[in-house]
Amino acid sequence: MWLSAAWIGLVALSALLAPLLPLPDPTVPDYEHIASGPVTGHLLGTDQLGRDMLARLIHGARASLQVGLVAVLLGLSAGMLLGLLAGYLRGWVDAVISAVVDLVLAFPALVFIMVLVAVRGATATVLIIGLGSVFVPTFTRLARANTLMWSKREFVLASRVLGSGRLRTLAREVFPNVLPSVLAYAFVVVAVVMVAEGSLSFLGFGLQPPTPSWGSMIAGGRQLLSSSPHIVALPALVLLLTVLSFNVIGDRLRNKTSGRSEVSL
Repeated sequence: MWLSAAWIGLVALSALLAPLLPLPDPTVPDYEHIASGPVTGHLLGTDQLGRDMLARLIHGARASLQVGLVAVLLGLSAGMLLGLLAGYLRGWVDAVISAVVDLVLAFPALVFIMVLVAVRGATATVLIIGLGSVFVPTFTRLARANTLMWSKREFVLASRVLGSGRLRTLAREVFPNVLPSVLAYAFVVVAVVMVAEGSLSFLGFGLQPPTPSWGSMIAGGRQLLSSSPHIVALPALVLLLTVLSFNVIGDRLRNKTSGRSEVSL
């Protein structure tokens, strides 16, 4: 757990301080060192165009974390709101929201994002909106299930008996208890979104060059996999460790929140 948190902290700090670090420009090639291993001035070597691997890894972390975190925040916010309303108000509100969620889930997520990118262009904003929209139904279902459970608790019923309005009770009594489990799941979704962003970049539907991203780095080096494996291995390893760390933290938080729900019941 702590190793995972430390790794994510290191990646996030490196991405945040990337413009201040003494690194070469990640978009400027060094024509004297093409697809080379570690040499003077290039600690982790260079890629197939002679660009510094360390600089591209750190600047690629900025793109991957930005897309992953903001997309999940977008999906969580919309899904949380819809799930709370569906689970607490019930009736026709629940029926309409559930029908819309089922309709969205029936549409292939990858096809939706590829069409969106083809129409609007492969920008960070388009990827965030596309990936965030894909996970709205998941967060909606999770929030709805937890809302159904917590809305039957005695303290919620007591709040209604004491004269609290439905929306006030929802905001003050139900929402704080639903939020922890949804946030715990959000860490796992961040990992999924980062893999999805890397996959889209590998297929050419992610962030476009010269903007570095881990997926595009893997795609760019696949032709030199036998002669210069570090071009693919380094971004793949960083992506693997980052996704694994988010999964470990998400699983730990999910175990804690599920235990909390069982004790509360």
